Amino acid sequence: MKIEQIYTGCLAQGAYFIFSNGEAAVIDPLREVQPYIQKAEKVGAKIKYVFETHFHADFVSGHLDLSEKTGSEIVYGPGAKTGFKAHIAKDLEEFQIGEIIIQALHTPGHTSESTSYLLLDKNRKPTALFSGDTLFIGDVGRPDLAQKGDLTMEDLAGILYDSLRSKIMTLPDDVIVYPAHGAGSACGKNMSKETSDTLGNQKKFNYALRADMTKEEFIKEVTAGLPEPPQYFPENVKMNQEGSESIDDVMKRGDQALSAEAFEAKANNYGALILDTRNASDFAKGFIPNSINIGIDGGFAPWVGALIPDLKQNLMIIAEPGQEEEVVKRLARVGYDFAIGYLNGGFDVWEKAGKEIDAVTSISAAEFAEHYKSGKLKVIDVRKPDEFETGHIKGAENLPLDNINDLMEEFQKNETLYIHCAGGYRSMIASSILKSRGFEDVVNIEGGFGAVLKTDVLVE
Repeated sequence: MKIEQIYTGCLAQGAYFIFSNGEAAVIDPLREVQPYIQKAEKVGAKIKYVFETHFHADFVSGHLDLSEKTGSEIVYGPGAKTGFKAHIAKDLEEFQIGEIIIQALHTPGHTSESTSYLLLDKNRKPTALFSGDTLFIGDVGRPDLAQKGDLTMEDLAGILYDSLRSKIMTLPDDVIVYPAHGAGSACGKNMSKETSDTLGNQKKFNYALRADMTKEEFIKEVTAGLPEPPQYFPENVKMNQEGSESIDDVMKRGDQALSAEAFEAKANNYGALILDTRNASDFAKGFIPNSINIGIDGGFAPWVGALIPDLKQNLMIIAEPGQEEEVVKRLARVGYDFAIGYLNGGFDVWEKAGKEIDAVTSISAAEFAEHYKSGKLKVIDVRKPDEFETGHIKGAENLPLDNINDLMEEFQKNETLYIHCAGGYRSMIASSILKSRGFEDVVNIEGGFGAVLKTDVLVE
């Protein structure tokens, strides 16, 4: 028997490949399924089951493609209703994989169909728990994403409390917990950077598993301080529940290498948004007018999901040569299936063709400090409110990047806007969005708040 965690950092997501005696299962697969197929081929195993812990909101799962390509059976927990063929497990139902058993434990609360999967070894000893978004390392799943009808966030939190106490906390302390997410995911608020732990440790250190915690205390703590969920979450749930286009077709559509002239014509003809995925410093020096910068090396897919409202928006890609396929794949992971081509050779090709370019004024923290001394500046801090509250430039206004599309009226075109975040990634995204909306006097502060702290700028 072997358990392999396949962790994807940009989504803070854990998928799992399990095999025993010639048979295998995959839990919560990403949309690009070839790596799982290759793993099975390498160990000489047939993928028998694809287990889904729930209808994911933060990424599009690969269950349909994996099932079609391997003949494996898709399994969801009790109450799940799908637009495709799937086995809806009963609570405590067991599935044989080689010499091991996977037992479905219905653990609603994050969503109504949420199910954890308990691995029993060949001696039926509980060994590992694949807890989905029910239990994280250091946290539990947020209960506000699946409210329906009269079912409130507090109701779901109470259901989650019961699930944890009756189904999970009763398991042996040496069971290894393998969650669906780690720190950085929007599916929880207090997740650890660790991606697995013993249940015994979680009983000691996870605030939500305190033995003396009442249901009322649990509901209050779990629902406190939850940020607004990203706007793309409901669309991803719908795609996972009803079905989505094959990843192969999505990749083929995006794999269109275009000359500068063809790129320009297609962007205009299809009303496409130009998405520039280069790093912030390169983008600042020059870019195609009206393009948006979301760097591939940061939290790319979640930021695309947070900032581009329409998942069916046609997208044209600017990327470093050789990264185009990776960009299209990461877009597809969160349901943006309509990348329709990329600039062959990257931005340099556009520049060499003599096409129009734009730029963002970008200054160092030391330069900003000199500007700051000279008089009152309009400083925009695009970090999250909790980051702002722990310390900020005196006089700065907090307009979080997450909500920038709804905050456009707060920005003034007749002022020079000095934009910063924590380190420079988010501020360049914000600067590019403002430039695309006609704001000309935008100044990005390189290195963000971290760099400003090393200057004599006043902080409060």
